[in-house]
Amino acid sequence: MAATETDPVEAGVDPEAVKRHRTLFRAVRRRRNPRLRRTDITVTDEAAVKRAVKAASLGNAMEWFDFGIYSYLAVTIGHVFFPSGNGTVQLLSSFATFAVSFLVRPVGGMVFGPMGDRIGRKKVLALTMIMMAVGTFAIGLIPSYAVIGFWAPVLLILFRLVQGFSTGGEYGGASTFIAEYAPDRRRGFFGSFLELGTLAGYVGAAGLVTVLTGVLGSGGMESWGWRVPFLVAGPIGLVGLYLRLRLDETPAFQKLEDESSHKASDAASAVEATAKGDLAKIFRDYWPTLILCVCLVGAYNITDYMLLSYMPTYLSDEMGYSETHGLLILIATMAVLMLIISQVGKLSDRFGRKPMLMAGMLGFLVLSVPAFLLVQQGGLAAVSAGMLMLGLSLVCMLGTMSAALPALFPTQVRYGSLSVGYNLSASLFGGTTPLVITALISATGSDMMPAYYAMAAALVGVIAVACMKETAQQPLAGSPPSVGTPEEAAELVESQAPAPRF
Repeated sequence: MAATETDPVEAGVDPEAVKRHRTLFRAVRRRRNPRLRRTDITVTDEAAVKRAVKAASLGNAMEWFDFGIYSYLAVTIGHVFFPSGNGTVQLLSSFATFAVSFLVRPVGGMVFGPMGDRIGRKKVLALTMIMMAVGTFAIGLIPSYAVIGFWAPVLLILFRLVQGFSTGGEYGGASTFIAEYAPDRRRGFFGSFLELGTLAGYVGAAGLVTVLTGVLGSGGMESWGWRVPFLVAGPIGLVGLYLRLRLDETPAFQKLEDESSHKASDAASAVEATAKGDLAKIFRDYWPTLILCVCLVGAYNITDYMLLSYMPTYLSDEMGYSETHGLLILIATMAVLMLIISQVGKLSDRFGRKPMLMAGMLGFLVLSVPAFLLVQQGGLAAVSAGMLMLGLSLVCMLGTMSAALPALFPTQVRYGSLSVGYNLSASLFGGTTPLVITALISATGSDMMPAYYAMAAALVGVIAVACMKETAQQPLAGSPPSVGTPEEAAELVESQAPAPRF
């Protein structure tokens, strides 16, 4: 074989030397580009993948059940925990308390993320589940401001901090868990169930708050009804903990742990790293990818929180809708998204992560203003159409992001890097969204500020998606290929076999 300019082994080498030492150069090429053996490839167990998806998704559902409750009860919580006075001040105080839990999310990500890379995904996800359940349940037990005065908001902030700290290790771990269990060709489909959990948590929270408000009325909700959704989170957390403790560690992490994997063929050892990531290594070696992650998550979180957390408040405070009416419209919108989100995951497996994410970002960039103009028409059909326009843009991101983000980082630092990047962005942009939008509307008097804010976020998202690499149907960085059946493994090995020479 003659030397070519494109061959990295033979580039710059005397062609005559290549001709004289064909066997040597062939061996070097094989060493640098080893062929996979059947034992290098992970064949996933469908039942195990489904159990992992169920356990991870339930934890995510509980997280968003908690945040959904707080968002949908923002007005009530403002009345219960803060001194009576100006309604806008109470609402801002309530949203500020909502945002304060996001201040410690990066700290939680920096603690739990590298811990998950050192001791395993399963153990850390069980720990975050316990803390989340305790923090949410405790909020339901706090006496009101009328009973204990200053200590009521102090305790509320304390337990919101507990929730925020535990959440710092939740999304990064749950998305990593599913991504490392799923076969390469179906990672988008299985990853979409994590965000199905997000929508289920929001729908559960909105549905419970709607029912309680309809039965008890505003007086009953402020008296004691607001406590019920928080207290329900305790038993849900125990169920989630039970499911997570029954799982095995992910195949990708087991390969890092298993000493025998270091004796595998060159093809496996070429992609497996045994050193576990730490915080300093993440910031030192992966800072460009961290910035990309922060931009992607920032755009995604702003649009997500704007629609799923802030819109009920917008409909009630700015549009004059009753709280129940606004929640019912949002529930209907989310129900539609739940029906199609797994199909979006399949589309991301087929066409790629970038096209689906770009469709969602461009949807918010182009449709935010028309959608809010429809919402401001006030009629049920117009409001529903506007919400659905935003929802269909969001579901393109919801169904894709949980497969796209874990693929940005290699296995040995995946949990830590994703937890740090995700929670830094969520802290700066996600949890502050309701507070920022409320303040912008108050300062400018314009009801269109949510649309403009979403458009600015989407513009950043468009640039970030353009800069990312396509990862659909490819092995995770730092791990050998993962397939769904032994037949796929055999096909993959065969495809790398050298062509016969005659």
